[in-house]
Amino acid sequence: MNFAMALDYQSCIDCKACEVACKEENGVQLGADKQRIWVTQSEKSIFGEPFVALHPSQCNHCLDAPCVDVCPTGSSYFALGGIVMTNKDTCIVCKGCMEACPYDARFVDDTHVAVDKCTFCYDTRIVNGEMTTACQATCPTKVRLFGDIDDEESELVQILKKRKFYVLKENEGTVPKLFYLLPENDDFYAMNSVDENTNIYTWKEFKPIIEKAKAKRSPQWKVVQ
Repeated sequence: MNFAMALDYQSCIDCKACEVACKEENGVQLGADKQRIWVTQSEKSIFGEPFVALHPSQCNHCLDAPCVDVCPTGSSYFALGGIVMTNKDTCIVCKGCMEACPYDARFVDDTHVAVDKCTFCYDTRIVNGEMTTACQATCPTKVRLFGDIDDEESELVQILKKRKFYVLKENEGTVPKLFYLLPENDDFYAMNSVDENTNIYTWKEFKPIIEKAKAKRSPQWKVVQ
């Protein structure tokens, strides 16, 4: 298994339902600086008319995760299906993983005195055999789609085969597993909602990148820790 998520970002209405569901599901502290998932707003304009592009984000569960490499205690590790996890019992809050993460996806949980982040609901759902996350289950506009990209018949892979997509900060070489689905019926909006240097992929083009990174990292994947 190789867990990932596609984000149909044009459908996001920034209702915060995903953030609330995440906090409730995982017991995340309240506060704007305590977020496992969030929505970034990018202000742009088309012919002088301003608009806001909404981009839901969270830990990218990178296949080549630098946060795992820098952790001196092994508290950051790969769990089942390549989900990047943190062990709060062994975390010493050195913040090395926070510095290494290109996506600002980690924060300090003051309750446990440890670094926290999105886990794709590993502890509460995945280990129980559920193939969904709290944020996906709650989203009213169906922005998020969680699944197994090793399963060619999965709904996630099927949509990646149909839709073009991009990933964030590709130049960091982390091989992230959040796939942003390019809007289908509005090419002008699609091109204006991404950076000019963004690479747009098809599944056929991106799959070899995933396979190469997985071959390097999958021996580190653990079922439990």
